[in-house]
Amino acid sequence: MKAALFEGPHRLHVAEKPLHPLQDEEVLIRVESCGVCGTDVHILEGTSRSTPPVVLGHEYAGIVEEVGRSVKGVRVGQRVAIDPNISCGTCDYCRRGLVHLCSNLRALGVDIDGGMAECSVVPASQAYPLPEGLSLEASAFVEPVSCVLHGIDRAHLQSGDTVVIVGAGTIGLIMLQLVRNAGATQVILVEPLEHKREIAKKLGADEVVSPSESDVRSAVFDLTGVGADVVIECAGTGQAVELALALPRRGGVVELFGVCPIGEKVPIEPNQVYFRELTILGSYINPNTFSRAISVLHKGLVRVDQFLIDRFPLGAVHEALESQRRGTAIKSMVFPGL
Repeated sequence: MKAALFEGPHRLHVAEKPLHPLQDEEVLIRVESCGVCGTDVHILEGTSRSTPPVVLGHEYAGIVEEVGRSVKGVRVGQRVAIDPNISCGTCDYCRRGLVHLCSNLRALGVDIDGGMAECSVVPASQAYPLPEGLSLEASAFVEPVSCVLHGIDRAHLQSGDTVVIVGAGTIGLIMLQLVRNAGATQVILVEPLEHKREIAKKLGADEVVSPSESDVRSAVFDLTGVGADVVIECAGTGQAVELALALPRRGGVVELFGVCPIGEKVPIEPNQVYFRELTILGSYINPNTFSRAISVLHKGLVRVDQFLIDRFPLGAVHEALESQRRGTAIKSMVFPGL
């Protein structure tokens, strides 16, 4: 099969790669669609962890072509989305129910061959059947939506809350829709790119603020009076984190959802965290939210049809990664069948 093989920082090429023999509890997937994530860009640049050599791609869906002898619950011909995160089940974190913090966590597309390929062999436990009618594009969004759902759970949103979202990329626009569904009554989105601000308006943002045209803190406090109940940082930059910390009310919550490069640091004034009694928290991947993500996509609670999506064949994976890095589209996607 052809696959996008990552061999180290700045070393990625499309090559022929044999599939390993199917084990009893594995399934063979013919990949239909694979999203390009900011994490893929960080991996290629050497600023996010991985275990090369490995086939990239952890946001993907496809059709089951073959099943191992012990597989139940998944059948040949089914369309499935793949949860890439595989926990060990036996470490202290797993036994506490914190499977996403597993000491031995491995991920398809990061440590194990993933979805930027014509085919993928995965544990059957990671394959989730998809409902009829879910588009190829939406099917590849199950993984990021599942991560955002965990972020919503972590933020402890309450009906009537005012929420500021920093960044209107893929995650920010998914977050926008889900915080609205969670009961937020005022959603303010901060984004420098005009075309992303326009999409945010269409998807339900009450206000959009450009950091290049306005003093964001003044704008947020003018709109809210006291600051936001919840601020969710979705840009993954130190500058965005610093901004997010300035926007909540006293007693508010700041969630760091965006993936900053390893080693990125930001200044913080502990006295202000104390005096304002802020809660600062992180949100990491998607424990037990994959089925919920399929449901909200199928029911239209998260819409991706308004997103600007750049579509690429597997042979143009470098162009797909560059498109995602530049951020000109909302999402770059690889379709191995093109």
